[in-house]
Amino acid sequence: MRAVTRQRAVYWALLLVCATAAGITVLSPLPASLAQVPPTNIPKPLLVAANFGLILVLYGLLGLLGLHLAARNSWPGVFKEGAGWRELVLRPLWLGAASGAFIIVGSRWFGLFHHLGPLPHPPFPFSLSASFAAGIGEELLMRLVLMSCWAWLLRRLFGRFQAKRFTDGMAVIIAAAIFGLAHLAGPVYLAGFKSLGDIPGIFIVEMLVLNGVLGILAGREMIANGFVAAVGIHFWADIVWHVLYGSLGSGA
Repeated sequence: MRAVTRQRAVYWALLLVCATAAGITVLSPLPASLAQVPPTNIPKPLLVAANFGLILVLYGLLGLLGLHLAARNSWPGVFKEGAGWRELVLRPLWLGAASGAFIIVGSRWFGLFHHLGPLPHPPFPFSLSASFAAGIGEELLMRLVLMSCWAWLLRRLFGRFQAKRFTDGMAVIIAAAIFGLAHLAGPVYLAGFKSLGDIPGIFIVEMLVLNGVLGILAGREMIANGFVAAVGIHFWADIVWHVLYGSLGSGA
C-alpha cells in the first residue's frame, strides 16, 4: 500500500509540474514564423487557467488509464520499485542529452535535402517550461497511454504464443512512429501545406527518424524503469535541443 501511495504521489506531482509549465508556456511570445497568426481575444490569464485545468484533469485521467494498462502489461508504472538514481536520473540524463545531440546533428543533415528552413524554438525561459510540459505531457500520451494500450492489445492477440518481448517491442516501435508523425503538425502548418502530398518525403523521414529514435529510447526505458525514466529522457533531449541549441539562435 505504501508503494502504491508513493507512486501515485510522484505521478500527481509530475502532472502538477506539467500543468503549471503548460500554463506558463501560453505566455510565450510567438516566434517570427507565426507572426501571420491572428491574435486571440481571449485574455492570457484565462488561457493559462484553461491550459492548467485541461492538463491536470484530462491528462490526469488518461494517465490513470495508462497506469492501469501498464500494470496489466507487467511494467513498472510510475517508477520501478528499488530503482535508484542511476536508473531514474543519471541514465535518462545521458540518454536524453545524446538524443538531443542526435536531433541537432540529424536536423542539420536532413536540412541539406529540403528547403523548409529551420524549426522555431520557444524563446528562453519559455523553452524551459516547454521542455517540462512536453517531457511530461507527451510521454504521458505517447508512452504511458498509447504504448501501454498497444502492448495490451498485442498481448491479447499473440498471448497464446508467449511472445511478450515481441509485443512489447512492437508497442515501442508503433508508439515511436506515431510520436514522430505527430511532430509533422507544427512544421506542416508553418509551411502552409494544403495536403499531405505537398510535404517533402525527406521531411517525413526526418521527423520519423529523429523523433522515432527518441521515442524508442523512451519506450524501452519506460518498460525497464517506469514512466519517470521516459520523462527524463524526453526532458533532457528538449533541454539540449530547445534550451541550449535554441538559445544559440539556431534552427533545425
